[in-house]
Amino acid sequence: MKESLTFAISNFINMGKVFLSFFLLLVLVYSCDGTDSTANAKQPPPNVDKDSANFTTVKWIDSAINFGTVTKGEKVHIKYTCMNTGKKPLFIYYVRPGCGCTVADYTKAAIPPGGKGEVNADFDSNHGSAGQVRKTITVQTNTFNPSPHLMFYGTVTAPPTADTTKKSS
Repeated sequence: MKESLTFAISNFINMGKVFLSFFLLLVLVYSCDGTDSTANAKQPPPNVDKDSANFTTVKWIDSAINFGTVTKGEKVHIKYTCMNTGKKPLFIYYVRPGCGCTVADYTKAAIPPGGKGEVNADFDSNHGSAGQVRKTITVQTNTFNPSPHLMFYGTVTAPPTADTTKKSS
């Protein structure tokens, strides 16, 4: 009888280990469903431009920037800032410079209500000729108010020539 009791207890313990292993495996499978919730939060929904139930409002703090005067060949960094003034997350989902002399990047994560986002542009003054410059960047957001064309302007001067840098004797 003692042997059958020992055998029963041993089987009970082994079944408990099997059950515990199975339970832990289930927890692991369901907790790791293969999606990264932080990555999903950064991407705008596929219908962000049409889903008016999730539109918000935005205020561009600086939509026109004067970069001053630069010598041809210099690169200029311009930063635009916006604030989500609505009650839903703001998505900047499209940014396109008006020409090949400018490269732009922007906040790709959802901007919470009251939060700020950016559009950063790098203008290469080596493209084009010296003189007055006025460039635009088209931006699209999930907002009721129309997205502005961001603008920057300034003057590009010709680089000094070898003749103007020589000292007179």
